[in-house]
Amino acid sequence: MKVLLVKDVKNLGKAGEVKEVKDGYGQNFLIAKGFAQSATTEVLRKFESDKKKQAENLRFELANLEKLKEELAKITLEISKPVGANGALFGGVTKDEIAHALKEQKNIELDKKSLECETFKKLGFYEVSVKLGHAIHAQFKINIKAL
Repeated sequence: MKVLLVKDVKNLGKAGEVKEVKDGYGQNFLIAKGFAQSATTEVLRKFESDKKKQAENLRFELANLEKLKEELAKITLEISKPVGANGALFGGVTKDEIAHALKEQKNIELDKKSLECETFKKLGFYEVSVKLGHAIHAQFKINIKAL
């Protein structure tokens, strides 16, 4: 019996491969547990079309991430905070505040967990790195000013 593996199966193969297996193993284990589907022409055709759709979606997502990366490179955020007598900030500028300022000023929504920076405790210009996903990293600048 030929089966199309839906998930990786140890000692048999990886997802997407078509394998020849014994009828009992294919029906009673692989298909019953959801590891495989019977490899009919319809199932194979559907699998190929789904694979093409996923590749197209990935290309679209990567293009959007590259566009966002270029957009972020041009940005300089302005963040105003109260300062003490020695020029040090009260508290600091956190990732959450940076993400909120980015949303308010530039209408770009990023998760604060994707920002790679420490809490800034002094006035000045800083660079912030962002993990966008799919091994794409971007950077933008922030200017922390006295309120």
